[in-house]
Amino acid sequence: MTAHSETRDDAVTRSTTSALDVRHDVFTIERHVDAAPEEVFAAFADDATRRRWFRLPGARASDRHEFRVGGGADATSTFVLPGIAPERLAYRSHYLDIVPDRRIVFSYTSTVDDVPRWASLATVLFAADGAGCLLTWTEQVAFLTRTGDGGDDFPHLRGATALRLNGLAAALRADR
Repeated sequence: MTAHSETRDDAVTRSTTSALDVRHDVFTIERHVDAAPEEVFAAFADDATRRRWFRLPGARASDRHEFRVGGGADATSTFVLPGIAPERLAYRSHYLDIVPDRRIVFSYTSTVDDVPRWASLATVLFAADGAGCLLTWTEQVAFLTRTGDGGDDFPHLRGATALRLNGLAAALRADR
């Protein structure tokens, strides 16, 4: 089988041959949001608002969220594209630190088809920025299982986070 015709299971199996084969990365995304820091923070805390912008791709199967230190979120979905086997996605997070209107620190894991793909520590900061908020999202990630050679994993995660933050800004605009 060539690398181009490799199945997802082959790629995951090949990348899990060594438990020591973990890649670490860090990224920071800064966004100006046209809302007060308190409003942006509330979009993380309020379940109804959060569900509008914080979604897994695909058809949502479950979504539980408890916004408190020691709480967290559990979400699952099924992602389907034509010609590719459906993927079962799972997200599990745990809130480590919450300073109202200023900071959220949480850890989370992402799983695809029951295979842990990455674990992250995320810090989200909220600061006044003119009439709005400067949101700073910093994430430290450990890729546990790579897709193929792993070259697309980091850009995929960083890009998905940026899209999620675009959704946050859109949800806040819709509330105005």
